[in-house]
Amino acid sequence: MALDSEQLADIEAIRTQSAPTRRATVPALEDMLYTALPVLDHGFVRVIDYMGDDGAVVQAARVSYGRGTRKVSEDAGLIRYLMRHRHSTPFEMCEIKYHVKLPIFVARQWIRHRTANVNEISARYSILDREFYLPAPENLAAQSSINRQGRGEVIEGDEAQRVLDLLRDDSMRTYANYVDLLNENPDGTPADPSRPGLARELARMNLTLNTYTQWYWKTDLHNLLHFLSLRADSHAQYEIRVYAEAMLKTVEAWVPACYAAFRDFRLGAVTFSAPMLAILRRMLAGETVTQPDSGLSKREWAEFQAVIAATDVSPLG
Repeated sequence: MALDSEQLADIEAIRTQSAPTRRATVPALEDMLYTALPVLDHGFVRVIDYMGDDGAVVQAARVSYGRGTRKVSEDAGLIRYLMRHRHSTPFEMCEIKYHVKLPIFVARQWIRHRTANVNEISARYSILDREFYLPAPENLAAQSSINRQGRGEVIEGDEAQRVLDLLRDDSMRTYANYVDLLNENPDGTPADPSRPGLARELARMNLTLNTYTQWYWKTDLHNLLHFLSLRADSHAQYEIRVYAEAMLKTVEAWVPACYAAFRDFRLGAVTFSAPMLAILRRMLAGETVTQPDSGLSKREWAEFQAVIAATDVSPLG
């Protein structure tokens, strides 16, 4: 995580400031405010601002004037009911804003979630830093033979080193060419006065997708939880999953009751289709069910078996 001394000083100066407010504040998240949580080799996630708390979700659900006199356990029970029955609007009343530093290829995957306000650093106006994501050896894997979107066995030995060398050399070479095309010193003067520099908006196209970018990403709690349910899942690509896992820590600090309900009813839960539920009833009645007589496709059957095996329900055909 490349934060220089000046940036760290700026962050610390902001963290020392405080102001009286009538707004709901959460001490656990206040302690994390502006602090960069390291992700990957040069990336980070940090909370810049937030609005609302667990009480705001409850208040919105009840459409009450104040926080009420109900017990915390009653509020948690209502939040669990809302989460269990997928009532989304009360969760939309809370918002959070992140500053994220991430590789461009992760950003292009992330931006598919079109439910946030995003402002990304523009390489039309700024010169991007010479920082690239290079996978750790344990995350360097071959293409899966059964999943077009997944990884297979980890690449090791000389082949792993060859791949890493290629990734590093390509990144360094294209960035050097980027700087050469810009022909620009840090103070904006030409590096070589005898030739013009290419426009920044054109020079940027030569950069590799593992180059780091940054953005501010603001969303409401409902859409944040939807994002996390997909990206914190074990099937998500590693490079975006680790960002989701860092963000989960901020959600737990911010809205602990909502986080607990989300963990139980979304992260730790599974959904059965109507045919799967019918098969499960047959199995619980003692019938042996196989894929040919299940009515499920081979892929659906494999997914169903994986869930059932994990919960130790038998018999399996």
